[in-house]
Amino acid sequence: MTIAAHPLVIRARRLADDLLSPAAERVDQEGVPVSHIEAIRESGLLGLNAPVAYGGSAAPAAVTRETAEILAGACCSTWFVQTQHHTPVLTLAGAEPPVRERLLGALARGELLSGVAYAHLRSHPRVPVRVRREAGGRRFDGTVPWYTGWGLNDVLLLAGVTEDDEALFAFAEAREQPGLRASPPMRLAALTASRTVSLDLDGLWVPEDAVALRMPYEDWAATDRLRTRNVSPAVFGITEAALALVDDAYAAELRARTDEVRRRAYALADDPRPREHLRERPALRAEAFALMRTATTAAVVTGGGRSMAVTERAQRLAREALFLLVQGQTAETRTAHLEQLANPPG
Repeated sequence: MTIAAHPLVIRARRLADDLLSPAAERVDQEGVPVSHIEAIRESGLLGLNAPVAYGGSAAPAAVTRETAEILAGACCSTWFVQTQHHTPVLTLAGAEPPVRERLLGALARGELLSGVAYAHLRSHPRVPVRVRREAGGRRFDGTVPWYTGWGLNDVLLLAGVTEDDEALFAFAEAREQPGLRASPPMRLAALTASRTVSLDLDGLWVPEDAVALRMPYEDWAATDRLRTRNVSPAVFGITEAALALVDDAYAAELRARTDEVRRRAYALADDPRPREHLRERPALRAEAFALMRTATTAAVVTGGGRSMAVTERAQRLAREALFLLVQGQTAETRTAHLEQLANPPG
């Protein structure tokens, strides 16, 4: 079976063509609607990487990437809300039985939607969220600067750092409750539609059996650094969507270069030796970003003055590209990107 013929890819393409892309400019201004999330649930895409035994699809990496490209290119805000779900699913697949058996099936089948609150761990040695033991569970204190999908998610996977310098992840209900308060939705240059807030944690208590992962912080950070060196498929999704707005006489060369960078990026992502090519990975990530910026700029130029209207597709894609420049950013990837900007190839 080719990737394009995989049932999940077909569903993603149908969802993008029939719903997400036609509504993307409206969603950008008004917010991701519940109906979009319901359509994602019904499509089975929330179980993309979940174990088959729990109702998921355990799809190959190539299928996962293709669906991400399709959804991000159609409506980046909707893609971003639903993509948060896949990390909790993978975390639960390796978790201890109590929390795994309670939540994994519901997440795999799309009965529950999960968000994530862990990017602040990358601020270490600064610790925005601290965790300590309290009365048969864990107490969280601090501030989560960014949390996406508030009002859409059912549960959240929350992370903090313990007194023993462990990274600890636990599940909580995604609603205001004692010890958890959300800010008003943030007005952002891009993806305001994703319902992003900050979370104030003042003694949020979760039971011990809600803990899904504990490990020394440095072990978690080392794994995270390996993952964030690779190119997000969303970058190629935005690039392709932008090139679709540009005349082929100008887009053909950019599309060929994008295909080549995608091929190299995905070959590295599939390499079973994640600690190999450590310099090449962030450099290729920066190269993919450069192509995305060029493609979205070309779309804006093609649209002329009308591209300045916030309801125009080219302008939306250009703003979404700005978001992807910093999404999942670490100190290492920031440095590699700045070096590429200061000293472009050739």
